[in-house]
Amino acid sequence: MLTRHPLDVVIVGAGVVGAACAHYTSRSGLSVAVVDRGPVAGGTTGSGEGNLLVSDKVPGPELELALLSASLWQRLSEELPPDIEYERKGGVVVAASEDSLTALAGTAAGQRKAGVEAHHVTPDRLRDLEPHLAPHLAGGCHYPQDAQVQPALAAAELLRSAAREGALLYPGEEVIGVLTDRRGAVRGVRTTRGELRAPVVVNAAGTWGGDLAALAGAHLPVLPRRGFVLVTEPLPRLIRHKVYAAEYVADVSSGSAALQTSPVVEGTPSGPVLIGASRERVGFDRTLSVPAVARLAAQATELFPVLADVRVMRAYHGFRPYLPDHLPAIGPDPRVPGLFHACGHEGAGIGLAPATGLLIADAIRGERPALDLGPFAPERFDTGRAPGGPPGTSSGAAPGEAR
Repeated sequence: MLTRHPLDVVIVGAGVVGAACAHYTSRSGLSVAVVDRGPVAGGTTGSGEGNLLVSDKVPGPELELALLSASLWQRLSEELPPDIEYERKGGVVVAASEDSLTALAGTAAGQRKAGVEAHHVTPDRLRDLEPHLAPHLAGGCHYPQDAQVQPALAAAELLRSAAREGALLYPGEEVIGVLTDRRGAVRGVRTTRGELRAPVVVNAAGTWGGDLAALAGAHLPVLPRRGFVLVTEPLPRLIRHKVYAAEYVADVSSGSAALQTSPVVEGTPSGPVLIGASRERVGFDRTLSVPAVARLAAQATELFPVLADVRVMRAYHGFRPYLPDHLPAIGPDPRVPGLFHACGHEGAGIGLAPATGLLIADAIRGERPALDLGPFAPERFDTGRAPGGPPGTSSGAAPGEAR
């Protein structure tokens, strides 16, 4: 088997999170290789809508991560080529009932205290933002910081940026083992083609992050959560913002394995309208779910009646990397020296990728990270350990309770 020149860091996963890790680690002067069993953005990233959202996150660690990422995405949009299609279009969250509007207003008030721009929108002003919205809505909230990017192109450009700093890319090369020394410290990875030697391995394997952790002897309970997206025929720009129902936030936070759908609708620069979002835990079942697709179409036309006669050209699906408390695993794994995790972002990985990459680069170099990594500790799922706490402590939260 081929053993290549030793490196500082091997990153497993060429999706947008792995690409962001490569961008920031290589820019910091480290020698880096990215390895993936498939092509660039061949997994969850290539099936994503490209959401860069702060609006769907309640105050806490994930929102802090999203705000940091929002600023980094804006900076990256000035550094990377325009074909990443970065668009700070803003989000509009709408409520169909007074009860839903009250809950939305409470969420927005907490978000504002955390640094989010959130503006209440009365029913009569909703159509100023989105002229084609249904007339029966109770009101909503406008989030100017929400943005959009083309995820596969963004991942590719981040990797090109890393390559300009000397990073190497090995697509189509599956990792089949994590190399360790006699003390259990990481020494690289074994792939189907050979070995990549490095004292640091970054697990950016997305939905397969749990499998990679297991190769290193660590437990990380990443599960796939399937979602569908509908793509319409190209249209004039009917929808100006990312628009979704207030119930979407609750669906994102839910730990349910059952099918959940809530309308998320947006236009794209190329013309088609994208319609989501569904969530269900069915393993890696790739079967087209007619109930999921039908519900998405019905909910989208209820929100935007103008879409009722629009043709859906295709539907596609992806698998979000789900962790039980809905927070990603980011940072060093104390159980396996030299192993770092950057996975489990569920449906927010594209939005959270830059902050994750920056935090990983800082952690590898032993620098003080921009955010507290405690809530994202990869060992937090070990029995009896609370997020960010020492071994033997417990938060008392059931899976799915923490957000």
